[in-house]
Amino acid sequence: MAGVDFERELNDEQRAAALAPDGPVLVIAAAGTGKTRTLTYRVAHLVERGVDPARILLLTFTNRAAREMLERAGRLVGDRVGGIWGGTFHHMANRMLRRHAGRIGWPNDFKILDEDDSRSIVRAVLRDLDLRDKRFPKPEALLSVLGLAVSRDVPPDELVAKRFADTEVRVADVLRVFREYAERKRALNAMDFDDLLAQARRLLQECAPVRQNYQEQFLHVLVDEYQDTNPIQAALVDLLAARHRNLLVVGDDFQSIYSWRGADYRNFLSFPERYPDARTFKLETNYRSVPGVLAVANECIAGNPHQFQKTLRPVRKDPIRPQRIELRDGRQQARFVADEIERLLQKGFPPREIAVLYRAHFHALEMELELQQRAVPFAMTSGLRFFEQAHVKDVCAVLRLAYAPGDELAFVRMLSLLPRVAERGAERIWKNIGARFNPLSTEEGRAVGKQLPEPAREPWARIVEKLAQAVEKPHPSALAGEIVSRFCDAFYREYVSLTFQDAEERMQDLQALIEFTERFPSLGEFLDEVTLLTNVDTGPRPRRGEERQDRVLLSTIHQAKGLEWRAVFVLWLADGLFPAGRALVEDPLAEEERRLFYVAVTRAKDRLYLCAPRMRMGKDYGMQFYSPSRFLEEIPPQLVERRKLAEGGYDPGFGRGWMEYGARGGKRGGGGGRGYY
Repeated sequence: MAGVDFERELNDEQRAAALAPDGPVLVIAAAGTGKTRTLTYRVAHLVERGVDPARILLLTFTNRAAREMLERAGRLVGDRVGGIWGGTFHHMANRMLRRHAGRIGWPNDFKILDEDDSRSIVRAVLRDLDLRDKRFPKPEALLSVLGLAVSRDVPPDELVAKRFADTEVRVADVLRVFREYAERKRALNAMDFDDLLAQARRLLQECAPVRQNYQEQFLHVLVDEYQDTNPIQAALVDLLAARHRNLLVVGDDFQSIYSWRGADYRNFLSFPERYPDARTFKLETNYRSVPGVLAVANECIAGNPHQFQKTLRPVRKDPIRPQRIELRDGRQQARFVADEIERLLQKGFPPREIAVLYRAHFHALEMELELQQRAVPFAMTSGLRFFEQAHVKDVCAVLRLAYAPGDELAFVRMLSLLPRVAERGAERIWKNIGARFNPLSTEEGRAVGKQLPEPAREPWARIVEKLAQAVEKPHPSALAGEIVSRFCDAFYREYVSLTFQDAEERMQDLQALIEFTERFPSLGEFLDEVTLLTNVDTGPRPRRGEERQDRVLLSTIHQAKGLEWRAVFVLWLADGLFPAGRALVEDPLAEEERRLFYVAVTRAKDRLYLCAPRMRMGKDYGMQFYSPSRFLEEIPPQLVERRKLAEGGYDPGFGRGWMEYGARGGKRGGGGGRGYY
């Protein structure tokens, strides 16, 4: 096989990094600059030099990424890459522990728990400790806190106190659960995914012969997406590379957006301090995007102070500028985006080359409904559409029961949320109360309360009181939102905090639901519309892994990282929404929010649309006004094509009429709308 022609196949930046001399190497690879290509050719270069593949360790964050790189390297240098240790951190840790777990008191035949296994064990712990009360955190919430503590390498009590600060949960009880969970894992001879990393680090730290063996074996250590490593992963890398110090890490601090799951981009920034003799290479030549997109990306990220400065340079020459669109609210935003998607489809853009990105799932509610009503084929990276999510269905059950007191399924679902009330118990109470029950009647609510187990009576009394208040003031068109709001205040907010890992995001979904209900003149019409929406079929739903079929993709930005599309729409660019409210007062969060915006922008190859609605409904049915996102305001005006649709009227550039919305349903504009517009 002929040798690899590095001169012809890599640009100057990529070639310098791929052929770098031995020793510590930091490759700062900006978006779209060929990071994977560079790392692949580095592997090929080492093999061509005669390095034994068994002495190369390639660490990635997905097995798919490792497999892809090794397959590509194999096409360059043949099957010599077969002996390379390539895979995820967890894969590497498991291989080590299978051989040496006995050195730290674990049998080598330990079991690995998946998420369902872990939840089952924690559920049993809660039962045995008599902590199954629905006002105590559920297994998913508990495991998320424990996993974050392990990833960040911090005592769990600190995170527990913060996570459940707004509840009556005792930190000591949660720590009891954690201790019992650990003991049961040992009794079962089982590790979860967090244990794999923690125990692998312990093995290397405490067992000198094993540590020295692997340090000698791995002559070269290569790490992909290094900016996303957590403290334990960074420590493992440093331990393994300590002897030969041939450590090459690749990443982009501009794209570090996973601190919420334990990633610490300071591992990346501090690399030159930990390795003072490190050579640093920057990849800044971008092959993905048109110059206009890159100009916006460069400007938006420049506002972050703690980073390796770099500038994306375009290869492409297309003169297209990104568009900044100022809109009245989420409904107008959804109609604009849907109109523009239809125009792009008419121009020949494949649906799979169009993406709508957003910071939080609730930002996509209007967009999802608009595309669904227009029968535009789309997929969502979450898999579940808005009204299919458990917390939304919970609250809609209360609305269904208020509208139709004879709805047994809604009654059972609502009652089953209460402490010590199982589905069978709720069904038994239904048989006693029957269709006579009305949740908006205090008297009938008390009758239900008498049949509940003691732990459920107090929260039920609060629910009854709040729901009875819901009918006192609101106009019929506001009743649905008032019921949701009262139910959340009485009980469900705390339930969400104790039940779900992403409690804050789910409560934002419910606020979006309240806003959505305001469009309807009656509770019945709202429920009819929800039923129709959840039964609309826009074609076969994609199976897992098929999201990139010929469908427009709706995705959070976090889930879109690493992907690219010809046309990208970014929603809700308003201060308080993107960046999120907390980021406006906390500098570290503000920096990560700006990086998140940078990731969104750099997903676009040809067309980029930055959407900035100026209002949405707040609490108590008042309109909340927003300033355009500071990220937009930091972009020089000459870099974007600016359009203002917020005042209504007609913009022939987009081919449809736009309406001026009233607080409770204003006049309709031309084209594309449905009843509630």
